[in-house]
Amino acid sequence: MKTDHILVTVAGPDHPGITTKLMATIEQAGDELEDMGQAVTHGLLSLSFLIKINNRIDGDAPVIKELLFQATKLELNLSYQEIEKKQDIPMGDQEKFILNCVTTEKISSSFIKDISQTLADNNVNIQRIDNVRPSTFKALEITTVVPKSLNDKKLKKELLTVSNSHSVDVAFLKDNVFRRSKRLIVFDMDSTLIQTEVIDEMADVMGVGEEVRAITHRAMNGELDFDQSLIERVSKLKGLTVVQMQEILESLPFTHGAQDFIKTVKNLGYKVALISGGFSFFADALKTKLDLDYAFANDLVIKDGALTGEVEGTIINANQKALLLKVIAQQEKISLEQVVAIGDGANDLPMLATAGLGIAFHAKDKVRKEAQNHMSHGPMTSILYFLGIPGTESLK
Repeated sequence: MKTDHILVTVAGPDHPGITTKLMATIEQAGDELEDMGQAVTHGLLSLSFLIKINNRIDGDAPVIKELLFQATKLELNLSYQEIEKKQDIPMGDQEKFILNCVTTEKISSSFIKDISQTLADNNVNIQRIDNVRPSTFKALEITTVVPKSLNDKKLKKELLTVSNSHSVDVAFLKDNVFRRSKRLIVFDMDSTLIQTEVIDEMADVMGVGEEVRAITHRAMNGELDFDQSLIERVSKLKGLTVVQMQEILESLPFTHGAQDFIKTVKNLGYKVALISGGFSFFADALKTKLDLDYAFANDLVIKDGALTGEVEGTIINANQKALLLKVIAQQEKISLEQVVAIGDGANDLPMLATAGLGIAFHAKDKVRKEAQNHMSHGPMTSILYFLGIPGTESLK
C-alpha cells in the first residue's frame, strides 16, 4: 500500500519563479501542500515540501512525474521519498530560540563545529542557519528548538567558553514577539558608552589616580559597597575645578561603534537613555552631544567653581539603576521586554537582569558570567545583529 505523503526536495541555482511553478503543479494535480522549508546558500536553492497525495493512478502519484518535468525545465535536481505518515511535532514541551553569532573576522568551520556540538550536548536541535551578511560571512542566525527542561546556566556557561575560544560574540535569545520589537536602549556610561572611568580621570588630575583606581576596580567587581566606595572616592576630589572637569569632558574617548550604534537606533525610532553611577556633569553633556532622550547620574556639590568632595542627593547605585530603567519604561509606556540594557560593571547587573535583553559589554569576568548575554570581542555596532538590525556595512 502506497503512503499518503511524499517529501520532495529540489536543489539548484536560485532564481525567481521556481516556487510559483512547483506550487502550481501541485495545485493542478489536486494534491495538498502540508509543510515546506527553503534556504538559499551562495546562490544555490534547497527547497523541501511535503505533499499529501489525493490522486493516484495505478498506485502512482502523477504529481511526481509533473514535478520532475518542471524541475528539469528549471534546471533543478529533484528527489523524493514516500513518508509513512505525516509526523506531528509537538511544541508543548519545546521553545524556539535564536542563537546570534557575530565576529569581526570570518566565521570558521571550527567555530560551527564547537557551537553545534555544544547545542547537541544540551539537546538543542538546529532547525536552520542563516548567513545575515553573505558578502563577508561574519554574522549568523541559528534557529533552534529547545526543550523547556533545558539547564539554562549550564548551556550559557558552555556557550561563553566557545565564544571566548573563537572570539565570536553570541546571544541566545527566545524567538518571541519581543525579539525584534525593542524600543528603548539603556546605557551605562563609564567603560561602556565611553572607554574610561571618568572618576579615575578626575583623580589623575588631583594626583590620587592610583588610589582611586584601586577602589574603582574593586567596586566594579562587586567587592565593595558601591555607595561607600563612591563617597570615599569623591572625597578625594575636593578642589577639582569646573574648568578641569570641562577639559576631562572634552577628551573622553567614545567606545568603538557607540556613536554609530546610537545614530542607527535613533533613526529607527528607539529611545536611548544613559543611567550612570558616575556624574551628571558628564552624563548631561553626553546626552546633549549624542541627542539622548534621558540621562541620570550622581550630582557633585560645586561651590566657587570647584568640587567640595561631596555627593548630593540619592546615589545612583545598582538598585537605583534598575529602578530608573523601570521608570523610563513606564514613562514611554513600553514593556520591560522591549528594553535593552548595556553595561560592564557589577553595579549594572540588576539593570541588565531587569531589561528584556541585558548585554554585558566587554565586561568584568563576574558580570559576563552572571549577565543574560555578553559581547566581549566586537564593536558596539555588533549589538545591532542581536536586535535583528544588520545595518552596518562593516564590523571592524
